[in-house]
Amino acid sequence: MAGNALVDIFRIKDLRQRLIFTFAVLMVFRIGATIPIPGINVNALKLYYLTAQSSSNGAIGLADYIDFFAGGGFKNFSVFMLGIMPYISMSIIMQLLILVFPKLKKISQEDGGRKKIARYTRYGTVIVCLIQSYAATVYARQIPDAITMSKLSYSLIAIVTVTTGSMLLVWMGEQITQRGVGNGVSLIIFAGIVARMPEAFILMFGRIKSKDINPVFLIIVLALFVVVIALVIYEQQGQRKIPVHYAKRVVGRKMYGGQNTYIPFKINPSGVIPVIFASSVMTFPLQILGGMGVKVRWMGTLAYWFRPSGWLYLTTYTLLIIFFAYFYTQVTLNPQEISKQIRENGGSIPGIRSEKMEAYLMRILNRIVLAGSLFLAFIALIPTLVQIIFHFPSQVAMLMGGTSLLIMVGVDLDFMSQIEGHMKMHHHEGLVKKGRIRSRNL
Repeated sequence: MAGNALVDIFRIKDLRQRLIFTFAVLMVFRIGATIPIPGINVNALKLYYLTAQSSSNGAIGLADYIDFFAGGGFKNFSVFMLGIMPYISMSIIMQLLILVFPKLKKISQEDGGRKKIARYTRYGTVIVCLIQSYAATVYARQIPDAITMSKLSYSLIAIVTVTTGSMLLVWMGEQITQRGVGNGVSLIIFAGIVARMPEAFILMFGRIKSKDINPVFLIIVLALFVVVIALVIYEQQGQRKIPVHYAKRVVGRKMYGGQNTYIPFKINPSGVIPVIFASSVMTFPLQILGGMGVKVRWMGTLAYWFRPSGWLYLTTYTLLIIFFAYFYTQVTLNPQEISKQIRENGGSIPGIRSEKMEAYLMRILNRIVLAGSLFLAFIALIPTLVQIIFHFPSQVAMLMGGTSLLIMVGVDLDFMSQIEGHMKMHHHEGLVKKGRIRSRNL
């Protein structure tokens, strides 16, 4: 077994402990996603959603959409029914606030500023959880026989339980990042998606057996699935290399510099972040509209127009993906800072004047991000296209393309990259014999 990468992973004590810790935390998350809130009739929930699914002919409904990102916890009305999305929503709001308010930006740049911003984000997450959990309690009241106690008692218990569950998930994600392998928040979303795959494929084969779906269509979609995975991996690994030349410098008796290198700009610098951000932004108002739409007519009308399979939702979703691709790229890759560092180290870009370096890098980034964001938007719309063309059930369509595919591939690449980093640090072979898995820095 010598030279076997999988065996070497468990030979390294530190890496083995980190992996065991990561899997243990994810197991707790999956168990929590099946534990219902006190006062909920699980059988009534199953009957309600079964009836709603058959009447909608497999179309993506609001509950299906939210349940997808909650890892199946929303339809169970579990303690983790909101998942990690409230934290992501608040993180987006906080980043936007930092750009808008100079005082917050100054705080973020001070010593210990990142910890303060992280603390403010957690406080804001509690507020978002309270709002979403209240909307969820209103939504539960429209389900016949779903609540087994008084409405007031159930509302109070549900709000406290769900808010606590979401904050516990935030803490679990941070623990994975610090003591495990990979980005904790991304892995929690990844685990929720992967856990739903067996149920989706059982449903798929049941539809084929009952002749509701043509087997030829399944082969076509599976082939499309493989092609899209290959394209996603190729796109995530692709980069534009900007050549940089550093002049020679004499410091004391030694000469430094005089080398040629390059700046690697990825085709999609922000990775899967724009898709997660766009989904989170859409989930927050949709849940409030869907929950409160029972009592307020205009909210119900707005929820109908913004249904996940509607053209208005798809258009807004696409524009948000493009916006967050540009926004996150500007936050993480600042052409002004890159140009400043190149000039301070005596570097230059061949054929570009020093004063025009920033404009040149900005132009290159804008062109790259446009292509990358359009690709992300197209991939994210695949589930809806599969449903419309091939009449696949929503559970299968959402797993075989779009957001789930981007998240699964992206998080998996990052997870493997971190494992390979630990193995190289302990002088072991990597997971691949040729080249190196590039981290996606989620």
